[in-house]
Amino acid sequence: MSRRGTNIMRLAAAGAAAGLVVAAIAVPAVGGAGLGFVTAAGEVNLKPLDLAEPPPAEVTIVRDAKGGELARFYEEYREVVGFDEISETMKTAIVAIEDFRFYEHGAIDIEGTLRALATNLQSGRVSQGGSSITQQYVKQVLLNSADTQAERNAAVEASYARKLNELRYAMGIEEKYTKDEILAKYLNIAYFGASAYGVEAAARRFFGVSAADLTLPQAATLAGAVQDPNATDPNLGKQQRRRLLDRRDVVLDRMAELGKITAAEAAEAKATKLGYKGTRIPGGCESSKHPYFCLYVRHEILGNPDFGRTAEARLAMLNRGGLTITTSLDPAMQAAADRAIKRYVHPSDAPVAAQALVEPGTGEIKAMAASRRYGTNAARNEISYNVVANTEHGGGIGFQPGSTFKTFTLITALRQGMKLGDGIAAGAGYRAPAYSTFKTCKGQNVGDPTHTVTNDEGSPGWKTLRTGTWDSVNTFFMELEERVGLCETVQTAKSLGIRRADGKKLQEYETFTLGINESDPVTVATAYAAIAARGRYCAPLAITRITDRDGRTTRYRQKCHQSLDPAIADATAEVLSGVFTEGTMSGVGGLDRDAAGKTGTTDDYASAWFAGFTPDLASAVSLGDPRGSQQHKLTGVTIGGRYYGAVQGASIPGPIWRDTMASALRGVPATPFTAIDEGRFEGCSVSCRPAEGPPKEDEATPEVTLSPESPESPDYPESPQFPEDILE
Repeated sequence: MSRRGTNIMRLAAAGAAAGLVVAAIAVPAVGGAGLGFVTAAGEVNLKPLDLAEPPPAEVTIVRDAKGGELARFYEEYREVVGFDEISETMKTAIVAIEDFRFYEHGAIDIEGTLRALATNLQSGRVSQGGSSITQQYVKQVLLNSADTQAERNAAVEASYARKLNELRYAMGIEEKYTKDEILAKYLNIAYFGASAYGVEAAARRFFGVSAADLTLPQAATLAGAVQDPNATDPNLGKQQRRRLLDRRDVVLDRMAELGKITAAEAAEAKATKLGYKGTRIPGGCESSKHPYFCLYVRHEILGNPDFGRTAEARLAMLNRGGLTITTSLDPAMQAAADRAIKRYVHPSDAPVAAQALVEPGTGEIKAMAASRRYGTNAARNEISYNVVANTEHGGGIGFQPGSTFKTFTLITALRQGMKLGDGIAAGAGYRAPAYSTFKTCKGQNVGDPTHTVTNDEGSPGWKTLRTGTWDSVNTFFMELEERVGLCETVQTAKSLGIRRADGKKLQEYETFTLGINESDPVTVATAYAAIAARGRYCAPLAITRITDRDGRTTRYRQKCHQSLDPAIADATAEVLSGVFTEGTMSGVGGLDRDAAGKTGTTDDYASAWFAGFTPDLASAVSLGDPRGSQQHKLTGVTIGGRYYGAVQGASIPGPIWRDTMASALRGVPATPFTAIDEGRFEGCSVSCRPAEGPPKEDEATPEVTLSPESPESPDYPESPQFPEDILE
């Protein structure tokens, strides 16, 4: 026997005598003659070490309120399953090819290690690992828990130092778990190729089945893939598939050699095709059926400290946590919104329609829909941001909501004691009497007497709180805001959750009541939902509960407060209900139940809105051109296959709202509005209609050409930048 062979035998004997595997570090001697060895167990300190085992990255699943799947988020596509959820054939195949004495040896397979050592001695380097399944599990844990590239390199480096640590950790693992538990952990952490981590994900990705249902050829294929998953990745091409097929047959031959299957069974399995299906991996929001709601959920988690102290922690929780996130989305209501939008606005149209549905009294977002597909493919007219929400939730700058903001001035008037019969003589044009007519909440004077506001809808004359709202008369609301106060109107809007979609401060100008602050449907729908809930405002809520990988569930409660006196909310609902019967929506019609709402048409038809509610559901619909609503107005446009000379709130948003609500509330018992306090709100207390009647037509204020600096000018920028000292 050669000197080298004698040394190996002595090494094996020493290891057996000590009851430990003796690590051999082979180092070529100077000049290339001979090898040096470190063979004493004491010198290498082979004692069990406890391995920190952070759970492997696992898929987070987002579900709707009925349990349907909306999306999946992951860093590694993995679904952890129990030992009993993996087919026996799969367990047999992986043990046969990776560590056939797994159930017989301890932490370390001495025979395998010595075989590897002989190979390493022959080559003069670490060319074969001889790792047991336990050791391979340890290696995967170290790799998966590495935070830096240096740590990842250390976890896989070909060195005896790394191997010794791996052995120590493996001994600790064997003391801690049963063999079945170790095998399950290994199968759940291993990478199989094709972006599939863990046996469950691999079974679904490769063959479209669960790990429990893997057949013999399928199990052998996956068992063969773990050795070099990148070289046998079937998703990369024919060459890789050929290699994978060869590896499968190697596994089948090994199983037959060990007597785990018969030669006939091996031959039959080898005769089958590879059968790789490449089942699409469920992706994030871009592949979701409801991408805008999905985006809202994703940004809610990433931006909300309730879900983690830091942005990094929240991202890790979402992409690695294996969570089940249950949301407020109602699939029937979502379908209703999708159908209604599709009926009136095509995905190929330049303007985009967006809608949010919110439940009064809870703030739960029941649906988010838009006419455009979400994505980055401009050729398909896709839109790459959340057009239904604000920038905080992945949205853009929004669109000016127009006359939907008149509701906040109406509420402010009711809060100050005005009755529904109180009125104002509204002219054809309105100019602030002086620069000091309106004051911001910081006490600064605004109100440009050189700028004239005119009426897009309604006629001048004597208007009460009811008729001025029904006809949506601009000059009436300018007079009303002058009377009740700009700051007071702004404060009312804020109390109902109104913020700019771009996250900037609200612009406090006299035209605030005309809706100059760009908004998003979720924010506006939530504000109107508070009126429906008799003044109880609840912040928008998309996530109702989260269950972690260990089955622990955290429920998320609504964040609500009473913003309005219930009687004032009731009176507001009574006025807004007349919009359907007497006002701007009378030509469209309402619902077969109590409903209230307000159209919104911005200056020169830059955008159009409708916001409204029943006691059971609120919704807001916006329509505008994402290329820039001030530059691409809703005039002379074809939308949904129909030509429009000019689009108003009742032209498209109103019908979308009506059709959505009628379908979404089908089967929901109708809840009536609470009757108003007639003694408090009926009649007039400030100024009833004067005997002389409305101003004569020839006395109306003439129209004035608007300067580009005026917020009502068509040339006024969509998101103007104002000095901080004139903002709130």
